Amino acid sequence: MLKRIDVLTLFPRMAEGFLAESILGRAVSRGLMEMGVHNLRDWSTDKHKKVDDRPFGGGAGMVLMPEPLFDAIEALKTEQTTTVYLCPDGEMLSTEMARELATHPHLLMVSGHYEGIDQRVRDTLVDREISIGDYVLTNGTLPACVLADCVTRQIPGVLGEEKSLTQDSFNDNFLTFPQFTRPAEYRGMKVPEVLLGGNHAAIEQWRAEERQRRTRDKRPDLNH
Repeated sequence: MLKRIDVLTLFPRMAEGFLAESILGRAVSRGLMEMGVHNLRDWSTDKHKKVDDRPFGGGAGMVLMPEPLFDAIEALKTEQTTTVYLCPDGEMLSTEMARELATHPHLLMVSGHYEGIDQRVRDTLVDREISIGDYVLTNGTLPACVLADCVTRQIPGVLGEEKSLTQDSFNDNFLTFPQFTRPAEYRGMKVPEVLLGGNHAAIEQWRAEERQRRTRDKRPDLNH
């Protein structure tokens, strides 16, 4: 079971704030998880802390150099480490993948930047390459935080109510059902009667139908 997550990034403050709040922060404070954030520039041997250079063959942008990445990853990893590189061309993140990753004792998440990292790092030190979606972000720190949140939720005891884990969207390839709270009527808008009657079988049936309807209307690409 997962015990520790480390994030290697050029923007440690982006990750530190995210990992210290909400479910992730509570998991750490309760001793269920350990989190570490590391600045890649700490492993640069250049006096200006340079970690990138122009790509061989030409082209726009810069590439993260192998030297600091090799030194950082080798310093942070153990025999139990799974090294994950967040990149646009990786496997698409899913709940099923998060469950599998939560069985690994230690995840080291490598955040790319610019045009990515030297391929020799990917070929030699990276165990998994993961993408959080088909869109462009400034760097891989945010995807690393998203992955950390997604995986940590799978650890027993992290969520306050374990049932919420099984009811989450995409747990079974259906979107979640609509949620309502008090008051039962607000500005002329009423909560569905079925939720007020106390008939739990009817409520479950309504929720199941709503999940199917929402998935059909909003995400017809999902398999169900």
